[in-house]
Amino acid sequence: MCGIIGFSGSENNAKDAILTGLKNLEYRGYDSAGIAISKDGYMKLFKSKGKISKLEESLENIDTKSNTGIGHTRWATHGIPNETNAHPHKVGNVTLVHNGIIENYQTLKEFLVKQGVKFNTQTDSEVACAYINYMYEKEENKDEKARFNSIINACKEFRGSYAFGIIFDDEQDTIYATRKDSPLIIGVGENNNFIASDVSAILDFTNKYILLEEGEFAKITNKGYEIYDTELNPVSKKIEVATWNANKYKKNGYDHFMLKEIHEQPKVISDIFKRYFEDNSLGINVDFTKFEKIHIVACGSAMHAGLVGKYLFENYGDIDVTVELASEYRYKNMRINDKTLTILISQSGETADTLAALRIAKEKGATTLSIVNAVGSTIARESDINIYTYAGPEIAVATTKGYTSQVAILALLCLNTMKQKNILDKEFQNKIYNDFNNIEEMLNNVISKEEEYKNIANKIYTHNDIFFIGRGIDYALCMEGSLKLKEISYIHSEAYAAGELKHGTISLIEDGTPVISIATTDYIMEKTISNIKETKARGAYSIFITTSKENSDDFSDITLTLPKTTAFTEPLFVVTSLQLIAYETAKLRGCDIDKPKNLAKSVTVE
Repeated sequence: MCGIIGFSGSENNAKDAILTGLKNLEYRGYDSAGIAISKDGYMKLFKSKGKISKLEESLENIDTKSNTGIGHTRWATHGIPNETNAHPHKVGNVTLVHNGIIENYQTLKEFLVKQGVKFNTQTDSEVACAYINYMYEKEENKDEKARFNSIINACKEFRGSYAFGIIFDDEQDTIYATRKDSPLIIGVGENNNFIASDVSAILDFTNKYILLEEGEFAKITNKGYEIYDTELNPVSKKIEVATWNANKYKKNGYDHFMLKEIHEQPKVISDIFKRYFEDNSLGINVDFTKFEKIHIVACGSAMHAGLVGKYLFENYGDIDVTVELASEYRYKNMRINDKTLTILISQSGETADTLAALRIAKEKGATTLSIVNAVGSTIARESDINIYTYAGPEIAVATTKGYTSQVAILALLCLNTMKQKNILDKEFQNKIYNDFNNIEEMLNNVISKEEEYKNIANKIYTHNDIFFIGRGIDYALCMEGSLKLKEISYIHSEAYAAGELKHGTISLIEDGTPVISIATTDYIMEKTISNIKETKARGAYSIFITTSKENSDDFSDITLTLPKTTAFTEPLFVVTSLQLIAYETAKLRGCDIDKPKNLAKSVTVE
């Protein structure tokens, strides 16, 4: 969601460094941006609604030479997206940027109003800024200890989540920072140091960083950094090194990041399978035979990946699986015990609801296993077992390789379960292994059907309503395909279990309504085709995606045939085709494919 970048360097290039960092954070989603820099003994704030380019234009003819500053991209929560509500905020001696939500901000605001504080925005972040300033004004000695104390004491009163970057008027070459339930790192450079909400913001300058933990308080200057606990005892931290560089955040010749990331999928998936089979380095150190049930917990596309996992585990791994939205799981009585394996799926490893669900599962005695992409993220660190997808940075807000890498890991976990239970038939195992070994070539062949995807897009892009139908694992794939289409094309789209059509949904089918049906499962193929024919009889424009050689002339206007393998790999082919259909449709509609309106990449608030 929101993005933070702070810079303190030995040269007067704070503005340029901050703007570069903000651009690298654009993928997180935002609706306004701003920076604050120290200039001539004052903190200068510059904000704009909309894209960072607009902020950049407003600064072109202004003398902004400074060696220290903070910047922010805001995804609106409290208060409408406008210039006033944009960060940074300044109250008294304190200038602040904030990711997260202060849940008790209204109570704190009422208290501060009684103290004579006047507010200019609708945000909880301005309240946090004002409260830290209130605490600082109470300190007798306006020194470093007083500044740390004001932040520490204010944070004791905040309920919710936060990552703060703070500059005090009387120490403008220093940035203070802390976090709770929202990520923040310290970037370590030569004669310049950073704070940032993720590593992407700093990679144009350094690949060295430190993970700031909850309950830690830091300060950075151009000379270095210091980290303390709540008692202001120094804390020693390991410096991490990013394994990728800023080029990973470039389009490299593709029209959009989403298209680039779709084309990266064959290698990402192939690498996952090779890593697992060649050196078993995924870190799967768990006995699946000791669990009576599996809970898969996730949000959005990660939850859809979980539904594919559920199908595999139940149909091949012989274990009951419940898939829950993390935002529901954390408030339900899920009857968790030490016989429960809770699998948490999160690309960022910082998803607020998923993190809360993880902690609940651990409290109740479950074994927790996480599938995440972001190395060193909170969910990865707090899980009993963690498996990294190593999919690399995903810049487009709508996930592609993030989703398919999660599905690949779930397929391997199911295979591992079958091995442990001794229910993996040798012939079937050889078939799956052969598919895994050839996955890169097969996925590239799926991607190469460019003209077929463009043809489908041409038939649907002018419609306002589109339906996806399927059964079993195909229904799970329909849900992801529908989400991908609505995310980036803004077409209203719904996914339904094909057998449910007669229970109300079919009333929405009109002459020409596009219906995209998916059928890959042989034993229910005839059932799905019957449902497709029901929509066709009511005037639907039928698009049939299948791995079957079934003659579809009498019920399909367009048929897309994909490779026939097993349920362990077919979902990867189907979803890749759905991603490309969504991409081509959004392109025809002229949408902002990489940064869809109102969406955020990393959802770090409830």
